[in-house]
Amino acid sequence: MADKDVLNILAVNIRYYRNRSGWSQFDLADKINISVTFLSSLETGKTWASPATLAKLAAAFGIEVYELLKPEARLSFGSTQLLRKYNEDAHRLLDKLHKKYLLPLNRK
Repeated sequence: MADKDVLNILAVNIRYYRNRSGWSQFDLADKINISVTFLSSLETGKTWASPATLAKLAAAFGIEVYELLKPEARLSFGSTQLLRKYNEDAHRLLDKLHKKYLLPLNRK
């Protein structure tokens, strides 16, 4: 993956998480103490964020820094919610199966 691809992923993800949070560029820039001009440059893929800025962005969005660089974050919010629910349902089912069938076997 080229540097430009990663820069574009970062730009799309910042925009995605900002919109998902319901914030304007001004709101987010104010929250993490950067200029709106710099945030706009990040969201258009014109410039890189420093590690400190990435950390501030992730903290503001309530995510891990690596999630800003994941192409999957570009899924629509509905798709992301659907995947999260599917994963939660799968974990619940596996937990039930473990408790019902595997734990009793270990007790014998």
